[in-house]
Amino acid sequence: MRRPLCFVVPEGVDDPDRVSGGNLYDRRLREGLRSRGWDVRMLPVADREATAEALSRIGADAIVMIDGLVAGWAPDAVEGTAARLPVVIVAHMVSAAFAGSVPDLVDAENRALRSAGKVIATSGWTAGELVRLGLVNGDRIAVAQPGSRGGSRLPSPDHRAMLCVGAIAPHKGQDVLLQALGLLDSDGHRGWTCTLVGSHTVDAEYAARVAETAAHFSDRVRMPGILHGTALDREYRRAGLLVAPSRVESFGMAVADARRRGLPMIASAVGGIPEAAAGGGAMLVSPDDPRALAGLLARWMAEPAVRSRLNDEAAHGRAGAPRWADTVERVDRVLESV
Repeated sequence: MRRPLCFVVPEGVDDPDRVSGGNLYDRRLREGLRSRGWDVRMLPVADREATAEALSRIGADAIVMIDGLVAGWAPDAVEGTAARLPVVIVAHMVSAAFAGSVPDLVDAENRALRSAGKVIATSGWTAGELVRLGLVNGDRIAVAQPGSRGGSRLPSPDHRAMLCVGAIAPHKGQDVLLQALGLLDSDGHRGWTCTLVGSHTVDAEYAARVAETAAHFSDRVRMPGILHGTALDREYRRAGLLVAPSRVESFGMAVADARRRGLPMIASAVGGIPEAAAGGGAMLVSPDDPRALAGLLARWMAEPAVRSRLNDEAAHGRAGAPRWADTVERVDRVLESV
């Protein structure tokens, strides 16, 4: 009989207004592992004190899985738990890769990672960074890429309809995209539209600046906020192109979802995005470079042969998009080895 699996996650993991790739990943693990016979007990926590208390209450018969964000809140408690129970940390990102990372928080995350018996990284890039930084030995780490969602798609009747999905936050690079769109206009490429889907509350000041810039384009740039279910599906269906201009990205779930749908994309060649986009009809561009991004957008707008090639590649690449069942299976194997 399998031991109970106590999964310590950020508070609000099920809140539809707290959209994040990490929350979605944690929910998918919970559902998938339960379907495979694990007694998954979710323990949502809000801060260091709550994390330490939750870990202290876990019985001696359990396996402990901890979201990497939570683990960095209470490294002392994680170290203490790892001394008495098997601990697996799910590393969604490498904090040191983000501009403006607080050194104390990076150090705390590093301590927690070093204490874990196993680490599950959500991309090969993340795993490689953790090993390169000396935080995890190669034999203690496994990769379980996020899955993707989305069904079949007919090519959009309007290739000029662009979609960008992700929290309105500096690391997602929406300001870079808007600068590139301004350059498109300056070069005479008009007729495009762009929809920026994502939360405005992750960095409200940045989101306000992006909205102010977007207003200069009148109704050609829409910012509907967070969308779920059929509303988000509708935006993917009407889009001719996904644009992912991230400055930092551990994987890129929107990129994987676009690949699953056969939607062509232009994306930053950063972090785990090349993994998420592999085989999916993508053109990659240097991050934080509006002129380079504008150049690729101009090619997409002006060259039918480029659009035809990318649409064909995207249609053929759908079958290879990552699946959540594969994610859960890989995590299951790690837990079995523990």
